[in-house]
Amino acid sequence: MKHFAFCLLLATCLASSAAAKPFKEMFPQIYDSIDAADKPGIDAMDLQQGKVTLDGKIATFDLPQGYYFLGAKDARFVLETLWGNPADTDTLGLVFPPDVSPFQSDSWALEVYFDKIGYVSDSDAAAYDYKDMLTQMQSDAEAGNADRKAKGFDAIHVLGWAAEPRYDKDARKLYWAKRLQFEGDDGETLNYNIRALGRHGVLVMNFIASMQDLPKVETALPDVLKMVNFTDGNRYSDYLPGVDTVAAVGIGGLIAGQVLAKTGILLVILAFAKKFIVLIFLPVIALFGRVKSWLQNRRGGGDNDAGL
Repeated sequence: MKHFAFCLLLATCLASSAAAKPFKEMFPQIYDSIDAADKPGIDAMDLQQGKVTLDGKIATFDLPQGYYFLGAKDARFVLETLWGNPADTDTLGLVFPPDVSPFQSDSWALEVYFDKIGYVSDSDAAAYDYKDMLTQMQSDAEAGNADRKAKGFDAIHVLGWAAEPRYDKDARKLYWAKRLQFEGDDGETLNYNIRALGRHGVLVMNFIASMQDLPKVETALPDVLKMVNFTDGNRYSDYLPGVDTVAAVGIGGLIAGQVLAKTGILLVILAFAKKFIVLIFLPVIALFGRVKSWLQNRRGGGDNDAGL
């Protein structure tokens, strides 16, 4: 009986740990069509399933059946080599839904990184009128477009909420989505964001998806919100007043982008080609206060400031 109990415990522990599969095993129907130049990187990838711990052990992802996670190295291979985005050492990983590979154009991926801005007080969470906030963000964006165009960048417009901000005070998770439009582009851009609040900052999760994928994103949202949690010592409840750093903004600041942090969006336009996809990296926005800068790269700061 003791032997049986031990085996059962061991099996439970193994089931709760991360398991990794190679791309070829997960997506055999796609593998043979991949360019030979990309195969070494593809072969080196670990598609992690189950419970995954982020680099730095700040948080875990408890992935539901079928979901998989690419760690920092593999995520950068996808983002930079396959998808043609600028190098970014902050990326901690990518989450993909079941049966979706990086070569598909009809679903979403979730990029993850940690913004160590300090403890974000949520005492103001119930104080915001999101209609007024949207109006202010729209006004700020339009006010910045003249200077943006003078510097050779397309104007950008905040059309409205794709999903009005919601804050789960029990889980300390904030999520919202904006509808954006670049001048000259008839289509809309989806900017869907999740922020998980922790002791030392926020775990930033941005959906990489098109506007037509919004229903799929909304369907997956409960799974995504549930799967991510901070580890012991890094949770919101572990905050030590007078010891830990306090962020300069609250909930409203995270939504409006009032932090000189990496709050940009990654937009990819997908079309089938030799690698199955062609991705176009469009300018991204960081809105803070009166929209002080428009950023050409996907995240704030750096030498690529398209400034206003």
